[in-house]
Amino acid sequence: MDKEKIAYYCIRAMTFPIRYLPYSWIHAIGRGIGTIGYYFMRDYRKRALSNLALAQGLSLSPKELVKIAKQSFQNLAINCLEYPKLAREKDFSRVIRCENPEVAENLYKKGQGIIFFCGHQSNWEVLFLDGTARMQGIAIGKPIKNKRLYNWIVSIREKNGGTIISPRNAVREGIRALRKGVFLGIVGDQGMPDSSYSFPFFGRRAWTSTAPALLSYKTQSPIIFAATKRVRGGYKIHYSEPIWPDVNQPAEKEVVRIMDEVLTLLEKSILLTPGEWLWQHNRWKQQTPQILYKRFRQDCICLILPEEEELFQNVAAHLPTLKTIYPRVFLTLLVPERFRHTPLIEADETIYYGSLKETLLQDYRFKLIFNFTDYAPIAKHYEKLSAFEVLDIKTLKALAQPHLTPEIENDLSEIFKRAICRHGSLWSK
Repeated sequence: MDKEKIAYYCIRAMTFPIRYLPYSWIHAIGRGIGTIGYYFMRDYRKRALSNLALAQGLSLSPKELVKIAKQSFQNLAINCLEYPKLAREKDFSRVIRCENPEVAENLYKKGQGIIFFCGHQSNWEVLFLDGTARMQGIAIGKPIKNKRLYNWIVSIREKNGGTIISPRNAVREGIRALRKGVFLGIVGDQGMPDSSYSFPFFGRRAWTSTAPALLSYKTQSPIIFAATKRVRGGYKIHYSEPIWPDVNQPAEKEVVRIMDEVLTLLEKSILLTPGEWLWQHNRWKQQTPQILYKRFRQDCICLILPEEEELFQNVAAHLPTLKTIYPRVFLTLLVPERFRHTPLIEADETIYYGSLKETLLQDYRFKLIFNFTDYAPIAKHYEKLSAFEVLDIKTLKALAQPHLTPEIENDLSEIFKRAICRHGSLWSK
């Protein structure tokens, strides 16, 4: 028996009793499991904390930041526990209440195709279940590796007669459905660094697919943003007013306007209940896979420069290489006060320190640290916060060593490229 099959049957067996519990009990159990998950799921915890710190619009204290990160883990645990319950549910109106269904139903009755846009907020599965209870619809679903588990999840999503389509067929199937007056559901808050469009999501540049707006413009279908909120024993859904495309305007202009409007609505909705959004995913992803190894593909980086004159000048001379490797990253420089007037690479923020102890900031933003000092406490300090890794020159040299020749073994720029970047990108043998 293969591992996927074993995992599938174990999950089904463990969650089977949950289908008979009331939603209030499931939510209570989920909060407990989510709290445990916060402490044991190290990488997801770091990502959630860093993302919350990056969200400038929230302006959270460290205590508030940790609180919301825990709530996000609790929300995710509740969602997972609710799958067997949703599979058994016969009357979704008992637990899902749409406050203003007429916004969409009036359009649907006229044969108008509708694009429902939502984010990974609360339990996003209930939106499709509620919508297909009243209208014919399809939604885009990204498959997971475990095919048996995914097929079970799809069977729950399609319980009311809806159809889940793969991202590969999304454009073709989406256009066809919208022109027939069928609604299309899109969860559109994923990071997409290869997109040409970005939005200042919570004050930070977030690359996003423009597919919802392009489909809207091409089919002259409105987008309705659907917000979900968990309430005692169930869920509450609220629809925005339709966002219509203006086909008299150039497509490029309209796509940006529509995406800006819908993402603003999502942002405002998250602000109301930030603990119900999926802070664990890479919303602010900035790098594509072509150049960097996955472990170094982080969105917020801090470079800590050394105090020694000779070492400082050597590192400073090679910083442009790091800027080439990370052209779009959110970059912070920690620079000794004595070098305040030394020209350096452009950064989002430059902080000057008087002593090495001042480099130990209580800052959860940084997912990757380049420590060019010999101050040992830096690694332990930032890895306790949100840093996945703290790299020093010794570690970088060790990573690059198999690809170095005697001529370049002390060239810091070549060390950077061979340690961090894929072969054939910024370097080749």
